[in-house]
Formats: sequence, C-alpha cells, structure tokens
Amino acid sequence: MMSITDVKEKNKKSSLQISEENLLEIHNLKTYYPVKGGFFKRTVANVKAVDDVTFEIKKGETLGLVGESGCGKSTIGRTILRLLNPTDGKILFDGQDITALRGKNLREARQDFQMVFQDPYASLNPMQMVGDIVSEPIRNYTGKSVKELKGEVMQLLNRVGLPEDAYYKYAHEFSGGQRQRIGIARALALKPKLIVADEPVSALDVSVQSQVLNLLKELQEDFDLTYLFIAHDLSVVKHMSDRIGVMYLGNLVEIADKKSMYAEPLHPYTQALISAIPEADPKKKKDRIVLQGDVPSPINPPSGCPFHTRCPMAKADCSKIKPALKEVKPGHSVACILYE
Repeated sequence: MMSITDVKEKNKKSSLQISEENLLEIHNLKTYYPVKGGFFKRTVANVKAVDDVTFEIKKGETLGLVGESGCGKSTIGRTILRLLNPTDGKILFDGQDITALRGKNLREARQDFQMVFQDPYASLNPMQMVGDIVSEPIRNYTGKSVKELKGEVMQLLNRVGLPEDAYYKYAHEFSGGQRQRIGIARALALKPKLIVADEPVSALDVSVQSQVLNLLKELQEDFDLTYLFIAHDLSVVKHMSDRIGVMYLGNLVEIADKKSMYAEPLHPYTQALISAIPEADPKKKKDRIVLQGDVPSPINPPSGCPFHTRCPMAKADCSKIKPALKEVKPGHSVACILYE
C-alpha cells in the first residue's frame, strides 16, 4: 500500500515533467437549464446559467472563480465534474475530451477529479460512519482489503486533522469545520489531480474558516493538487488563488493573476466588487462603487454586453455589441468594449 508520503514524492516528480501544461481547458462552455411550460411540459425557455465561457487551469495552480449568487460559478464546477451535462462546448481534462463521456468511461475518468461541497451538513450521509464515508470511493474503484482500506482512511483522517476515533463516529457528532474536513478527506481518497472547491468555507464560522483554508493550501502542496476555488468572498479568493476569474450573468468578464486583478481591475463590474471589500483600517477611506438596479434574468439576458444595464460607464454600443474576452495585458483578459 502506498503511503501518503510515497504519493507526495511520486506526484512531485511527475509535476516537474509537465508543470507547464494545462490540466483543464474549457472551450466555449454553455450549460442551460430548460424551463418547462404548457400542458405537455415542453421547453419554453432556457436559463443560461453558463453562456460561452472559455478558460484554462494549469497543473498545480488555483483558479478562483468569483461573482454574485446565481452568476453560474457552481454550475461551471458541476459541469466540469460532469454532474451536469454541458449544452455545448468542450471540456478537456489532462488532454482528454471528457465532454461526451458516458457510463464506464466517465466513471473511470472521475477518479481524477473530485469536489468539496459547500454545505458539510448536507453532503455527508448521516447513516454512515465516517470510516465508511471516506473509504467508499476507494471501495468503488479498487479491490483493496478491509485492512488496507482502514489504514488508508486512518492516514487521511490524521492528515486533515481528525482523531483516529473519528473513524467509528457519525457526521452529526462533529462540528461544521470537522465535517468539512471529513468531506476533504473523502475528496482526497482517490488521490485526484483536480479538486473543485465550491464555497468550501461559506457555511463555517469565521474562526474556523482560516483553519480550513490553510489546510487546503497545505494539502495542495502535499498532494500536488490543482484547485478550482469557487467563492463570493473576494478576501478569501485573494488568499487562496494564483489567478482569478470574475463571472457575471453566466459570462466570464475578466481573468488575471491575483496581483493584477486587485491592483488594477479593468472591468467595471470587477471594480465594483473590489470596491466593496471592507477596509481593515477604519481611518482609510476608499470610494465605493454602488451598482444600480438588479441582476437581469438569465432566462432573458440583455442584448450586447450582459453588464450594460448596470454599468456606470456604459455607452450606446454596449447594448448592441457583446465583447469577447480579450487579452489586453500579458495574462490579463477582459470582456469590455472599452478595451476593444
């Protein structure tokens, strides 16, 4: 049985050979939810949760994905893991097109990508002991003995900071932070290459959030993990991410490394988000950009730029032209007519 140390060394060696490669590539991804209506329940409209999104994640990096609730962040994560079927576009994982995989082929591919869910109270089976929850992925994919399974699970529980007796307890016996650690251990069980962390600390107390975030960073180095980190808290995303993508109404409107994103945001929506981050020093004042109006419906998004109905810098052409995501500085891309 491979120990966690062995896996760490093995992954470090392999990452040196292909460190510059993209682990994940998303090309023109669309995920629509059909709206049924009428006597025959026909599709009468579509909720355009993700609408023509393209980006990549390099091996070993963390890409943070931010935006308001309902902007499509979680839908992207679930589509990448094929928990949802894409309406259009391509998903390339480690060079393999997984967009149309089904059945056995999809099951085999899923060993390499896992998810840490937002709600640790809802994502764990209350009828199973923690040992069974964490070992279930290993049982499903390997023929290891009970003794081997227990040994691996004990290592994982120890690595995420849980005591050995957690193996024989149930989820309801743990706090929220401890439950999230169980969920992280389960996600690590098959030693995946990519983890989609969907708002992993938003349901936790503030005092516990930093502990879980630091654990995720430590595990990334130990297991040579790649993260898609989904959140709405820009302070958390800044702490966790190498690059950051900003979404609005199903569209990716800006993507850059975190230093550029926070020092010089280009898109008016990104500027508004960053202006809303609280300042730790009460003596420091900064101009707050308050957006007017509500987010339009993803069933019937506005023509042209999806943000133009709320944009303080909108021009007449913004309602007619939908700008493409364009690199305007090295590594910094934005979808805005101001930079066309």
